[in-house]
Parts: sequence; structure tokens; C-alpha cells
Amino acid sequence: MLKNYLRSAVRNITRHKFISFINIFGLTIGLTCCMLILIYIVNELSYDKYNTNARDVYRVTRSFNTVDGVQTLFLGSIAPPFAPLLKNEFPDIKKITRLRGNGVISMRYKDKLLNENGSYFADENFVDVFTVKTIEGDHKTALSDPFTVMMTEDMARKYFGNEDPMNKEIRLGNRFNFKVTGIYKPFPANAHLHPEMLLSFITLKDSTLYGDKQLHTNWGNNDFYTYMLLPPNYNVEHMESLFPAFLDKYVHFPGQPGNFRESQNSKLHIQKLLDIHLHSHLDSEIEANGDIKRVYIFSAIALFILLIACINYMNLSTARSALRAREIGIRKVIGAQRKEIITQFLSESVLITFFSLILALVLTWLLIPFINGLSNLGLNFSSLYQPGLLLTILILPFFIGILSGIYPALFMSSFKPVKVLKGILKIGTGSISFRKVLVVVQFSVSIVLIVATTIVFQQLSYIQQKSLGFDKEHVITMSNPFSNSQFETFKNEVTKNAGVKEMGRSSRIPSGRLLDDRDISVFEGSKSQPVKADVKYVNTDYGFIPTFGMKMAAGRNFSRDFGTDSNNYVINTAAAKVLGWKTSENAVGKDLAYGGVRGKVIGVVSDFHFESMHQSIIPLLFRMPGHNNSGGENYDRLSIKIAGNNINSSINTIQQAWQKLQPETPFEYTFLDERFQKLYDSEQQQGHLFTIFSFIAIFIACLGLFGLSAFTISQRIKEIGVRKVLGASIPQIVTELSKDFLKLVLIASVIALPIAWYTMSKWLLDFAFRISIQWWVFVMAGVIAIVIAFVTISFQSIKAATANPVKSLRSE
Repeated sequence: MLKNYLRSAVRNITRHKFISFINIFGLTIGLTCCMLILIYIVNELSYDKYNTNARDVYRVTRSFNTVDGVQTLFLGSIAPPFAPLLKNEFPDIKKITRLRGNGVISMRYKDKLLNENGSYFADENFVDVFTVKTIEGDHKTALSDPFTVMMTEDMARKYFGNEDPMNKEIRLGNRFNFKVTGIYKPFPANAHLHPEMLLSFITLKDSTLYGDKQLHTNWGNNDFYTYMLLPPNYNVEHMESLFPAFLDKYVHFPGQPGNFRESQNSKLHIQKLLDIHLHSHLDSEIEANGDIKRVYIFSAIALFILLIACINYMNLSTARSALRAREIGIRKVIGAQRKEIITQFLSESVLITFFSLILALVLTWLLIPFINGLSNLGLNFSSLYQPGLLLTILILPFFIGILSGIYPALFMSSFKPVKVLKGILKIGTGSISFRKVLVVVQFSVSIVLIVATTIVFQQLSYIQQKSLGFDKEHVITMSNPFSNSQFETFKNEVTKNAGVKEMGRSSRIPSGRLLDDRDISVFEGSKSQPVKADVKYVNTDYGFIPTFGMKMAAGRNFSRDFGTDSNNYVINTAAAKVLGWKTSENAVGKDLAYGGVRGKVIGVVSDFHFESMHQSIIPLLFRMPGHNNSGGENYDRLSIKIAGNNINSSINTIQQAWQKLQPETPFEYTFLDERFQKLYDSEQQQGHLFTIFSFIAIFIACLGLFGLSAFTISQRIKEIGVRKVLGASIPQIVTELSKDFLKLVLIASVIALPIAWYTMSKWLLDFAFRISIQWWVFVMAGVIAIVIAFVTISFQSIKAATANPVKSLRSE
């Protein structure tokens, strides 16, 4: 019997080629979208699971707050003394490891000199906490001695070529030679960190690098990512509850009153390793993370598109019911039971779905390189090679086939053989209403996606065009390897080129996060008054503000003409407000103490966007290192403003001067506007994917509308003939046939637009600076949907209106 069902299914599919093609095509597109999104979701949920001990590894993080308990900073890294103290205080910790990034650092081997950004100091416990697949060397001892390094096989090949890298020396930062003691496989793409080199942590104890004392006493340098390996099913909540007492016991800063408790200033937290990629959005992450909200959004889109594809199958199957009415009637006359007819139609549905799934898998495999190029997601088709997923995919045709085929099967199996054999096929209003509901659902989803896509691109356009409060055009940035005397020489050489306009040094540059702060007080006479405000700082020199074209709201910039400027401050307008000065002019000349160092406010710079538009403008203070450089901060970044008419000439001049003064440091630069562009890569990817899925959803919805219009028009073919005989014109007939469907789209708009407004309002909350949602966006989405629907319906309507009425009436 099953063989007969399948044979009959194949015959019906081949007999009605056009409708079968639309069915298969719609399901294939829907399933392809689902497969792509499934691979994306599997990839996102798999982060860090490659580690053998992934479920038992935790990261220690640190947050800071004001006296009132308002959180001002939340770091994924902590100070270096915490790790050994935690191990001593909590003996249940099996292993604890520290990791410290080096940023961009030069590397040399023979004549190869390059800048690298993937090196980290890591202690010997790193290989016990994380799974490191060693190719050469002993990973247990490779990092036990100072000035040793493990590197990935890609990095070894890059510098040593076909030579054996073991025990060879590579020079870092033009200061120290590190001996290669191990080669390991690169961390997989689905890891939250990708160290290309692991330098022995014990090297930091050398006084010329960091100092053993600093590692045990410096509570202010929170640059160390710290991971713990705990016993299975360990009660981390209990450990975290003991952290306040732990902080108060060990953390003490010079100058703090005797009754001060560190737990009032900062807190330690425990974070699951498996939560870092999707659930961690802290102020200092090793790499950019994903977002669980994005997983939810695309999961919903996948379900919606699959639902639309299933609805299409229902509509198209019922639309061709008239073509199969006599077949059903004959089957019933010769003894077929209703359950057998239902099984027959479900068999067809499963067969079509199975064939569509095969096509979808092939299409998915072909499209993954394109999707990766568009989104930089690093998706891999092999993500589906998991027993549970493979079983689910194999079951999918049966589930989808039954889901999409059950309604047509019940509908068509209900035909009365006496009526259908006489040619009387009249469909009840209930069934028509159900199919109309399905079309409304389809277009509701499509309209939501149209609105979402429009608002995403509006917001992206807004943040790219909105004035940042400074000029980011033609500003190049680079690391700063120069001493003060070298910098002056470099500047004199470079500014000989008329294309080089300004040059400035700073500890951070716009487009980065503002993480550094100190306690701040203002003075009323000789009495200081602490301010409960979070004011960040950036070390700058005389040229920083002119380089970026920042506007002074009051006062002046740092100047070489004033020898006391090394003891003074420049603040932004936001800082002036939180410090209690009503206007920028009021702030100039006032005394304040920052980090315990007293100075005068000599200028107030107008507010500007140092960070991305996701963040509000933060109160900011500029200072010049020297008098208040207790933390060891320096001018880490160099920014140069060049003219736009001859960029290459200016960059060549800068490069020649650089290589003359820093022959051991590769010359590399980036344009500042490119750095700002990268801040919104995630939103750009989201916008592109929304556009693609919106187009697909609308296209599949149109197939569904095509099916319903074909079905309805086939039921009204004699009515159309009568209207034509009575003198109705083609436009009148098209209008008559189309108006019911356009009503469905209007209903879909009424349902979809409030949902779209609510959803996108929530999405925009992620931006401190955002657009206002305009009414015309919703009108436009509705109009687009109506136009698309009308074009789809018109194809069938015009065909019916131009048909010869004699053919439709002669059977009467």
C-alpha cells in the first residue's frame, strides 16, 4: 500500500509540474533559510565547548561603583594579586590561571619584522584550564621558565617557514628574546579568545617588564583575565557571597581611611566560561562577543519563514483541489476510506518536503561562503554533523510534511463523491476564512521584517552621519613607540611636509572605550569636597585637541607657553556639569583634585563622542602625564591629521621618518573613520541579513497569495464569464477579484505595525543616541506590501479576466 501511495504521489507531482514546482521551490527556500540560521545558532551556542573542562571553568570579573552603589565600570579582567590570593583563600579551586594581553607588539626573526596583536602572557596552569592541542614540545612545562613562548603552527610557519621552530629565538618589542618551547594548533573559531602566542607569565616578574612586587600589590591595574577550574557542580554562588569579605581582607590602597572597605568600591563576580560569548558585554572583553538576543531574533525569523513556507504548501495544495476532485471522487467510489485518502495526500506532502530538504542542503552548502563573506561569521556546514542534529534533520521532512499537508489532506478527503463527479465543487466559507488567516499571518511577518530592515538602516545611517563633535576625516592613528625626545624629532621631520597638519599623543583615541578613572574632588577655598561622579580621563599632549579639531567651549587647550600646564586639566562640558558648575565659563579657573593631584581647570572642550553611539557622552578629563603618572600610564597612541588632497605623499613622509627613528618597529596605521565604522559591524551584518530574510519572506508570502488567488479565481470562473457577457471591463473584473485580497494585506498591516513598532523600539534602546521612529516608515511598509500583493494577484486576475467566457459557461 505504501508503495502505491508513493507511486501515486510521484505521478501527481509530475502531472501538475507548475504547481509542484512552486511547492518544492517555496519549501526549498524556506528550508534553506532554516538550515543557514540553524548553522548560525549551532555555531553561536558551541562557543568554548571544545574545552575538555568547559562546564567547570569560570572567569573572575570585577565591577566598580560610586559611593551610592551606582555601577560605573564592569571589567572582564581583574588585578594581578587576586589569582594567588583566591587560590589560597579558596582551596576548592583546582587550578587558576592568569592571562594578560600585549596589544600590538613588534616581532622579529632574522629579516622578518611584523606587528602582531595576538600575544598573551600566560602561566603554566593555562594548559590545565584550557584545552591546548600541542604539536611539538611539552605543554606542561613549555611555559615554566622565563622568556619562553608557545605559538600556533600558523605563526611558526609565518616566521620560520619550513625550519624547525623549536628552541629558536624570536625577538619581541625590540627588547627581549623568547625561546620557542612549544607549537600548538590554533584555537577553533568558536572560542572567545584566540592567542597566537603564549608567553611565559613568570617573565613578568623580571623587574624590567613588570616587577614581582607589582604582581602582588598593584590593585589598580585590572588587565589580567583570570580563570578558575572548579570541581564539577560547584556552588559558585556561595563562593561569590564570600568575595566582599575577601576584598576587605586583602585590598588596601595607600591614603584610604582606616574604616574604608574595598567592598564598598568594587565587587568580584564569577562568570561561566560558556556564558562569555553570548551573555557577556563587559567594558573589557578579549574579543568582540555575540549576543543571545540575536540568536533569539534569528531563531524567530527561521520559524516564521518555515511557517510561511508551510502555509504556502497548504494554500497551493487546496488551490489545485479542483484539479484533483474527480480523482478523489473515483477513489471513494471504488472503496477508498477517508483515512486512506488522507494517508495518500500526506505521503505526497512528505515526499515533496524530503525532496525540498535535499535541495535545501545542497543550496545551504553552496551559500555558506557567500554568507560568511557578507557577515564574517565563520559558519561551517560541518556544524550539522552532530548525531542529534542529523537525526532531527532526517525527521524534519516527516514533521513539516505532516504539518503542511494535514489541512489539505483533511480538506480534500472531505469531498462528497456524488457532487465532485457531477462537477459540483463548492467550498465552504469556513475553509476560505482559514486560508485567509494564513495569508494574513504571512504578510504580517513580511511587514514586520520590512519595518525592521528600514529602521536598522535608518539608525546605521544616523550614527554614521551624525556629527561626532570633532573631525575624524583624514586622521590616521598608530601605536606610539617614541620617547619624548624622539617624538619631537619625529614631529619636526614629519611636519616638513605641508600635507601633515597636526599631530597629537594620547593614552586612548576616539573609537575606543573610556575605562580609566580616579577619585575627584572640587575645592571651595582651601576645603575639598569629594564629588560622587564617574569622570574618566585620557592622557593627552598639546597637539591632541587640535589634531581632532575639537571645539573649546571655554578657556584654552594645554600650551607650551604655560609652564604650569602639566599641573592643570582640561575637561569636557559633561564633566563641568557633574562637577557642579552651571556653565563652561564657570568651570575655568576652578581647582579640582583628580587621583589626589590638585590642579586648575584651564579649559572646557565641547562634548564629543569618544565612544560609539551605543554609549552616552561620559564626563571626561584630559591631563598631561608626569606629575600624576603614578599608575605608569603613558602616551600609547599617536594621531596625525593630514590633508585630503595628497594623502599618499603625507603617509610616505610619515613612514620614512618612522623607519628612520624606529627601524625595529613596523610602520602600521589605520584611518580613524574606519575604526568608527567597525564599531557598528554587528549592526551592519544584522541589517544585511534582515534585508535578505525580508526579501525571502515576502517572496514566499507572494507564492502563498498566488495560491489563494488561484484557488479563489478558479471558484469564480463562471461568475467572471457572466460579468464579461454582461459588459464588465477587464479593469473592473481585476478590481473585483483583487479587493478581497488587498483587504487581507490591510488587516495584516494593522496587526503587524504595532508589533514592529514595539520590537524596534526595544532594539533602539541599545543606542544612547538613536533615531525617532517616523510614521511614514509604517505607511511605506504597508504600501510596499499592498503593491507587491496587487502585482501578485493581478497575474491571476488578468489571466481570468481576459479568458474567453464561452469556455467557462459552455458546461452549463
